[in-house]
Amino acid sequence: MTSRTSRRLRLTAALAALVCAAGASTGCTAMLQQPYDRVAASARAEPHGPDSPHTRPYVRTQLFFGTGRHHGEPPITEEQFMAFLKEHVTPRFPSGLTLQEGYGQWRDRTGSINSEHSYELILLYPRETARAHDADIEYIRDTYTEMYGLESVGRVDEAVRADF
Repeated sequence: MTSRTSRRLRLTAALAALVCAAGASTGCTAMLQQPYDRVAASARAEPHGPDSPHTRPYVRTQLFFGTGRHHGEPPITEEQFMAFLKEHVTPRFPSGLTLQEGYGQWRDRTGSINSEHSYELILLYPRETARAHDADIEYIRDTYTEMYGLESVGRVDEAVRADF
């Protein structure tokens, strides 16, 4: 699913939810389900997008790193995160990666909503290496949470086609 399709799908679902919340309940379930049905059907027909002689099957993994800490500990600094990236991530993905800064919000185990500076790490690697890279990715997630006493590092995997 392309980023544009994903945004359009989220917008359609959000608008449908708003209409439903406003009291127009008739047909809301069908309205909310319809975009997802179309995307699912499209994904079954073309699971990795149109084949191109210029791209190959890849996996895109996104990791979401928060910087807020518990028990009054100071947030993880940019210097600490960059040192973590250099020591634990780059050796496992020397071919390249993308790092984006962001602002995240999530609910922790106690039910509190936490807002914090965050980082999104994007990794692209050939699909045939996915099994081998899974251990590297879990090492990165486990090491970060253990180093800083955090609950988790979010992970999203998706099949894509890419070329470099």
